[in-house]
Amino acid sequence: MRLLLDTHAWIWLLDDPARLSTAAAEAIREANQPLSVSAISAWEVARKESLGKLTLAMASHVWLERASRAPGIELLQLTPAIAWESCHLPGEFHRDPADQIIVATARVHGLRLITADQRRRAYPMIQTLW
Repeated sequence: MRLLLDTHAWIWLLDDPARLSTAAAEAIREANQPLSVSAISAWEVARKESLGKLTLAMASHVWLERASRAPGIELLQLTPAIAWESCHLPGEFHRDPADQIIVATARVHGLRLITADQRRRAYPMIQTLW
């Protein structure tokens, strides 16, 4: 199954891979297809950096440019199908729009989400790994 990196997993993969779980690191290593990242993750990185909640080794606009073009990374755009799905997720899911878009991206593309986030891992309507 193809993989979708949650925002923190994308950051950790590129900047601090030791923070990835053993299972996540192994799945990433064994992936024979590009690792997907939702376009909303780029917004999350910029937003968290602008609020002082994230420190990167370089200016955030430079990090985002490099990270989105890193070998083996595929940036998935926000499509009308993902936008619709994010507002119609089945079952109970919290109201954070970025999280909704990431989960919707996983559902629309049939991807397994690599995430340490308990709320996303507890959501039964997607496959996750950590």
